[in-house]
Amino acid sequence: MSTQTRMKPDTDGVPVAKPESYRIDVQLHDVLMDEAGPNRPNRKTVGLKGPEPEGEGFPEPVYPQRTYSEETELTKTEYQRKNALRTWGAWGKPYFASRSLKNRKELRPIIAYLFTDYKCNLDCHYCWAYNNAVKGISEPMAKKSVDWLDSIGNRVLALMGGEPLLRPDLVHKITYYAAKKGFFVYLPTNGRLMRPDVIDRLGDAGLATVNIALDSIPVKPSLPKALDAIRGNFDYLLKQQHRYGYTVAINTNICRNNIDEVRGLAELAVERNIAIDFHINEAPMLEQDHFEHYDENETYLRPQDYERVDELLDWIIERHEGGQRIVNPLSHLHEMKNLMRGEVKQQWNCRAGHNMLIIRVDGTLAPCFPMYSATHDWGSVGDHKFDHEQLDEMKEVCTKRCLSTCNYILGFCYNTRRVAWWGMKQAMRGFKGVSGSF
Repeated sequence: MSTQTRMKPDTDGVPVAKPESYRIDVQLHDVLMDEAGPNRPNRKTVGLKGPEPEGEGFPEPVYPQRTYSEETELTKTEYQRKNALRTWGAWGKPYFASRSLKNRKELRPIIAYLFTDYKCNLDCHYCWAYNNAVKGISEPMAKKSVDWLDSIGNRVLALMGGEPLLRPDLVHKITYYAAKKGFFVYLPTNGRLMRPDVIDRLGDAGLATVNIALDSIPVKPSLPKALDAIRGNFDYLLKQQHRYGYTVAINTNICRNNIDEVRGLAELAVERNIAIDFHINEAPMLEQDHFEHYDENETYLRPQDYERVDELLDWIIERHEGGQRIVNPLSHLHEMKNLMRGEVKQQWNCRAGHNMLIIRVDGTLAPCFPMYSATHDWGSVGDHKFDHEQLDEMKEVCTKRCLSTCNYILGFCYNTRRVAWWGMKQAMRGFKGVSGSF
C-alpha cells in the first residue's frame, strides 16, 4: 500500500486528495502493527486488555479545600508569580535534570499523557483518537501510573482521551492526588462537559492548565468542537482563573472547512488574553480499524487548498512575530506547509519515548499519540521497554510524515542556547506571562 496521496475525481470532476488509511512507510507500519503477543494490545481492541493492578484507588478528595471569595482571589501579580513558580518546578527542574550526563540514557519524561478514556462524546471527522468500544482506565491503574511517574521524576501530567471529562469524578480524584504530589496537571478537553461545578472542583483540586480544543465558532457536523456550543462554560472557565490559579489556552486544527474560522479563533485568544496553538490536519499515522471517515472527508486538505492554507499560516506567523502568544515555534508553522504537501523537509528532534510517553487506558505504554494503536511492545506501567536504538531507527522514517505539535515543541526545547535565550527574554519581561515558545 502506498503512503502517497491518491487522486480521484469529486462530483464536479475536480481531482480530490484521498489519503490512504495510514501515512507511514509500509515497511515500518508492518513492524509496528505485528500480531499481538501475550502482553501486547490486540490491534482491533487496543486498550481493552492489559495488566490490571491489584490495590486501592485514589483517596477521596477534600472539597472545597478552602473558602473562596472575591477578597481571596489572586491579584494579577500573585497569579503570574504562582504560575511562574509552578512552571519552574514542573517543567524547568525536570528539564535540566534530564540534560545531565548521568540521566541521558534513562527514561526521563518531562511530560506524560495518561489516557483516562479512549471514548468521546463528539465525532470530529478528522479524529481517530477515540473508540467508544474501549473501556476506560481503572482507578488502581491510574493510581499506579501516577505513583510510577512520580518515582521516575515526571512532574507534568496530561489527562487525555477521547474526552477525559466523560468521567469527571475520576479526573477530580487524579487531579487532587497528583497535585498534592507536586504534579503540574494539564487537561485538554473539548469543553462540552466542563460545566461550572466541574471547573470549581478541578480548580480547587489544583488543576494547572486547561487547553480547550476549538476548531470553529459555529457548530459544523464534521467540526463539533465549536465556541458557540461552549460559550457559557468557556466564559466561566476564564472568569475563575484568578480564583483557582490555573491558566487557559486554545488549540485549533487547521482543516479544509475551517480556514476562515481560524482567524476568528486567533482573534478570540487575543481578546481573552490567552495562548493558542495550531495543528495542521493529518490523516492517521497507523491503520485505525474503528475510524469511519477515511472517505469523502471534508476536513482533509486538498491540493487546491494549499495556497489558502499557506496564506493563513503566513498570517499566523506574522501574528507570532508581532507578539501574540502563539505556542508553536516559528519553524513548526513554516514546516506545516511541507507536511500538508506530503513530507516534512527538516529532520526534527523527536523526544518520544525519551522525554515523553503515553500511558494507554490498559496501562501499556507507547512513545507518542500517533503510535497509540501500534502493537509493538514498549512495556507497561512500572516496566517500560523503550529502547533508544529502536526509537531512533523508527524516527528516521516517521518524523518525515509527522509534525506532532506537542512533541515538536518538546524537541525544540532540547537546544541549550535557545532555552537560555528564551529564559533571558522572560526574565527581562519580569516573567509577566510567558510569551512565545523556546
